[in-house]
Amino acid sequence: MYIRKILLTSILLSLVLFTYAQSVGTATISGYLKDAAGTPVPGASVKLHNNNANAISNADGFFRIQKVNPGKHILRISAVGFKKADQTLDLKAGEEKILQLTMSLAVSEINTVSVIGRSASQEVNRQAFNVTAIDAKKLYNSTLDLSHALDRVSGIRVREDGGLGSRMNFSLNGFTGRQVKFFLDGVPMDNFGSSFQLNNIPINLAERVEVYKGVVPIWLGSDALGGAINIVTSNSKRSYVDASYSFGSFNTHRSTLNAGYTAKSGFTVQINAFQNYSDNNYRVRVNVADLLTGEYYPRQWVRRFHDTYHNETIIANVGVVGKKYADKLLFGITMGQNYAEIQSGARMVSVFGDWHCKGDILMPSVKYQVKDIFVKGLDFSLTGNYNLGHEQNIDTVNRRYNWFQQHVPNNGAERERSMYKFSNNNGLGTANLSYRLDDHHSFIINDVYSTFSRKGKDELFPQDEKYDQPKKVNKNVLGLGYKFDYNARWNTSVFVKNYSQRNSFSQSYNPSGNWGDVAYRNQESKFSKQGYGLATTYFILPVLQLKTSYEKSYRLPETEELYGDMINLEGNTDLKPESSNNFNFGINYQLNIKDDHRFLFDANFLYRDASDFIRPMLNPNQTKQTNGNLAKVTNMGIDGEVRYSFKQLFTAGVNMTYQNLRNNTEYEDGQKNVSPLYRDRIPNMPFLFGNADASLFFRNVLKKGNTLTLGYNLLYVHGYYLSWPSQAEEKLGIPRQFSQDVNMVYSLANGRYNVSVECKNLIDNKLYDNFTLQKPGRAFYAKLRYFISK
Repeated sequence: MYIRKILLTSILLSLVLFTYAQSVGTATISGYLKDAAGTPVPGASVKLHNNNANAISNADGFFRIQKVNPGKHILRISAVGFKKADQTLDLKAGEEKILQLTMSLAVSEINTVSVIGRSASQEVNRQAFNVTAIDAKKLYNSTLDLSHALDRVSGIRVREDGGLGSRMNFSLNGFTGRQVKFFLDGVPMDNFGSSFQLNNIPINLAERVEVYKGVVPIWLGSDALGGAINIVTSNSKRSYVDASYSFGSFNTHRSTLNAGYTAKSGFTVQINAFQNYSDNNYRVRVNVADLLTGEYYPRQWVRRFHDTYHNETIIANVGVVGKKYADKLLFGITMGQNYAEIQSGARMVSVFGDWHCKGDILMPSVKYQVKDIFVKGLDFSLTGNYNLGHEQNIDTVNRRYNWFQQHVPNNGAERERSMYKFSNNNGLGTANLSYRLDDHHSFIINDVYSTFSRKGKDELFPQDEKYDQPKKVNKNVLGLGYKFDYNARWNTSVFVKNYSQRNSFSQSYNPSGNWGDVAYRNQESKFSKQGYGLATTYFILPVLQLKTSYEKSYRLPETEELYGDMINLEGNTDLKPESSNNFNFGINYQLNIKDDHRFLFDANFLYRDASDFIRPMLNPNQTKQTNGNLAKVTNMGIDGEVRYSFKQLFTAGVNMTYQNLRNNTEYEDGQKNVSPLYRDRIPNMPFLFGNADASLFFRNVLKKGNTLTLGYNLLYVHGYYLSWPSQAEEKLGIPRQFSQDVNMVYSLANGRYNVSVECKNLIDNKLYDNFTLQKPGRAFYAKLRYFISK
């Protein structure tokens, strides 16, 4: 141990001496870029005039240029949306000049409900990973939640069972559900429960949303198979209030409150609160059999009558920022509750009129970040949370319903008599240690550990032993990465990961063979896998970027996939980890013509070769969904986007995604003949879809500082089969679909007061998602928003 300490000390001392020796005789320029409100300006280009030295400001607005010769220099700074600035400097040998610079806006902020392409944060998009960043601030005046904002990004399809608060299935380049991981400020959202899901979180909670397609950077530590979504909330040290309220069709009400205060001492308080409510009583067209007469009524228009949903959530953090011992130290609490009536099962032939569920979240948390700990360039962060919330499934009414709201007796319950209340006892901890040796070499270690233990009771069956059976999961993902920044045009990252998981559960069996004799046998399964990958990017021109990446990724079965959600998802403890070889190649090109006409072209090619692919399917009696492994699945696809803008008056864009998911399992278990499903397209999975949007801006309407925005959005989904094409006799499927939305936003006093109106599904098309479950028709919404910042 003594020798190890001496060796470690010697290594660190050598690195310090080496760095110092390199810096003798030269100067360093560093600083922070902020706007007039004190918000960091990321992605800014910082260059020395008549010198090749340059830097790009990071997410905190920080930049550093090293090894600058002493003497007088002109520092030139430029950023999208800001006026260019020059700073004259007189540097001395060995000096580090630290600057605090304020950038001035070139144009007033645009308020629109369109996704105007990639975020102004070039720091995100210059990565070697296939990533798209959405500037969420441009969507604050819309009634979108995070899931529907993401549904407008190429490669993404968000599929829902119905209206507000319904079960959601997220697809990214053919990978669905838990194959895509979600993060909140870099922390996995695996244990947030039903009260905090992507389709009930308002867009106003986020500052930007990062979409990583395929390969995921090592600092987002988790077992994502096909991509990740990182929701980045405000990190501003300013004081602000952002409040909104919206209302509309189907008695829908949504409100948000985001507020923050930071004192000069560094003391800070942050509050994020939101609520959603809807009756979800939209019309659907169904076939109905009269329960009293038996008469059959095909293709009837009826209203959903048992689909009310509401949730309320508050996130509070208090702590300090900007201290020597901690750049950020926050103690937080997340509290929330939700209530959901269940109208139908996995298909609309199953109708319910009293069955419902509810849940709550009580999650304490801690976040700690410190830069330059022990040595310069060594940064450390630690987060932890534990969800003490509950979920309850309530099915106690002795009835069977139809769509006419008729009911008859039904053996004590609508599906399975239950008042089962359980807690998942989710805990999660993350640690991240990064070290930047110099401008070219940096290292990172990331570890994510999570624990799960479901415990519950059913007061209707207090003696039932099945509720005492263990349902536990312990998972750890450890990653090590290295990044080489050759220069501003080329960088490469390589990484390795270790995935481990242990599941503890029980299986029932009949020890005597007599009817009704049930006993339980404890079971355990363990997995340990190793993955690796790399990502590299090269700028042929400052406006032409090429990027490619590869990863051997693994995804361990999630708790709901193993043990079910106690509603419409049936667990499967036999699931095996799935793996995939992910290849990506992308090209991005931007063209400006006299700064009046701007074009953006973005295209990405992908190839996925997955084994033990976990995919959703119907259980044997087709009343619930479950998951199963498919030995081999391949996906070759492409997604692309073209955008155009004219000055600050007009913007439009179109994106399209094609994904060719095929069953590549040639021989089924124990079979000698080639499977009839070999090379079939994966069923119930959209393979061609896209979006188009356009926005028109009118400035100084009625009064200077007021802006009127008109927007349009089109969603297209090509038809697809619900079952295997080779087996489907009638080849039932979901038809081709169009959905059109229009909106109008009027912003007053440079964005302090905002009024917006929207119409979704303008021409009232019938829209379907999972197993023909119908989504809402035409709907109207209005939103009021107030924002102030100091």
